[in-house]
Amino acid sequence: MELGFTKANSSNLPQVDLLMLGEFLASNKDFSSAEFRNVKTAALSRPSYGDDAISYVQLKRDGNLCVVKAKICPEHKVHGKLYGVTLVVDEVNETVVSVDCHDCVASQGGCKHAVAFLMWVHRRSEKPSVTSVECYWMKSKLSRVGTTIKYMTAKDLSNALPSLPSNSVVLEKFIEEGRKRQLHNCELIKFQEDYVPDKVTTFSIHKLVFKYKEKFCECFLEKLVLTDADIKLNEEKTRLQSQSSLWYELSTKYPMMTGSPDGVCEESIIEIKCPISSKTYKNYVHNGKPTKKYYAQMQLQMYLSGHHKGYFCVADCNYNINKNVSIICVKYDEKYVSEFILALVHSWKCYVYPLLYQSVV
Repeated sequence: MELGFTKANSSNLPQVDLLMLGEFLASNKDFSSAEFRNVKTAALSRPSYGDDAISYVQLKRDGNLCVVKAKICPEHKVHGKLYGVTLVVDEVNETVVSVDCHDCVASQGGCKHAVAFLMWVHRRSEKPSVTSVECYWMKSKLSRVGTTIKYMTAKDLSNALPSLPSNSVVLEKFIEEGRKRQLHNCELIKFQEDYVPDKVTTFSIHKLVFKYKEKFCECFLEKLVLTDADIKLNEEKTRLQSQSSLWYELSTKYPMMTGSPDGVCEESIIEIKCPISSKTYKNYVHNGKPTKKYYAQMQLQMYLSGHHKGYFCVADCNYNINKNVSIICVKYDEKYVSEFILALVHSWKCYVYPLLYQSVV
């Protein structure tokens, strides 16, 4: 052990949470290059390597910084020289300062041993606290193969917990209690054979496809009947859209179409957008008019709500300071809507409904 360092254990390791890890990997060119990005970094950070290869972990604290050193066993030569790795963490500012491997030939460009050690410390940070303290000053499992460990099976390399025997008693008691309390927002209850959903839920496309199981879309649509009373019921149940899994407006003629205007007045609808920057503002407005995407959204919402006028309101990106909102009046275009709906219905029948049907047969 080096001078001034102490043995690392589960109670004195620095915390490296997910945000610290992500910030370091994204900002460090050695680990965000094309060679390391995504697949390779994920492969190097796997627990099956790091947990068995890390040994002799020691640490030292100096002001804000915690320096953690360890030895890591190269997976291609388990009895070869152990590589030294060092991790520096700023515990006050909660940042990873650096992680380096000192011995392998690829260490100058951010090697796999550095990634493996960083992820090892991160996994220890994510572990729940236990009553006992686990010491990390020990020989690695990989380097013990052939010496203190004569052989190692694939099962020994895994830390997986044994599978417990199936026991349905708890589930049965839960289902029974759920029925007594008449629970409707529980997914387990919904999958029971005797479950009866509320009327609004039965208008779900998935529920309807499951109910009729018609292979041909035209036959399915012929069986769908939505009355004005049904639409009114759906509207009442879905006014708080953020708290509802359904939508706001339905169509008796085209039940596969829905819309959700932010506001509905006596003669018009309101749609509100809040861009986060002047650059994203251009995604909503071009030459004083809604862009194609949001123009289509407004037209469809006017059709579904039966109104012929709408207000497209786009807040300034600095609305909290200047309170500026651009309000654009959009008139209903019947010809545009007719052509748009024909294209939508054709697309839905050809590409969406077949997938819905396959999900229930």
